[in-house]
Amino acid sequence: MDVDDAIRTRRTHKVYGSEPVPRETLEELFELARWAPNHNLTNPWRFRVLGPKSLAELKATAGEEAAEKLDRAPTLVVASVVQTGDAIQDEEDYAAAAVASYIVLLGAHARGLAGYWRTPSVLRTPGGCSAAGVPDGERVIGLLHLGPRRQDKEPPERLPPGDFVTYLP
Repeated sequence: MDVDDAIRTRRTHKVYGSEPVPRETLEELFELARWAPNHNLTNPWRFRVLGPKSLAELKATAGEEAAEKLDRAPTLVVASVVQTGDAIQDEEDYAAAAVASYIVLLGAHARGLAGYWRTPSVLRTPGGCSAAGVPDGERVIGLLHLGPRRQDKEPPERLPPGDFVTYLP
């Protein structure tokens, strides 16, 4: 799959097969993520693959209603970014880590997997961060759901570039 096709055909999926993503595939995705552009090569992204114990803790912290959404995919990855306290560096690093997270989703799609990027409120709480192993000094970017695809999805309508691009003299 070439990059243009991967970008145009990747979709958000909320229905998955039950098989977890193999560790070797996850390692391939994280290897791709490290190529995200980042100012001064800070490599600020962090990924944590939730196992049964950490997932159970996160679900307990989230509460019954929110916990159901954590059961959608067989593999959950918490994406976060190291924060330095320098506002400019932190902004640049956040953008770099967001790109790295998207690379994981694109790489998963290229391998025939489904993906979904969420930012559940539980990961904006100290208890949720603790359950997911995110230490102080890091900011959660999102929760990446990954797993086997169980549905095909049509592309949503998108604005044409003329609606959001301006060429300046």
